[in-house]
Amino acid sequence: MSDEHYDRELDATGLNCPLPILRTKKALGEMASGQILKVKATDPGSVKDFESFAKQTGNKLLASGQEDGVFCFYLQKA
Repeated sequence: MSDEHYDRELDATGLNCPLPILRTKKALGEMASGQILKVKATDPGSVKDFESFAKQTGNKLLASGQEDGVFCFYLQKA
């Protein structure tokens, strides 16, 4: 998963719900359509949060996974 291409990275490690989603929403708002945002988070609830966020906002969750206790999400801006 680490070989995914992305345009911007957001480090939301150490933050609890809803902060990772709020920071992601802000970051995506500053990006152009089609660009990819990589988000790193440690909140276990973030897995379901990001799936729901992608469905509700129309942004595409391209990939997600976990590495050494850190969750990584790749979102493509709609």
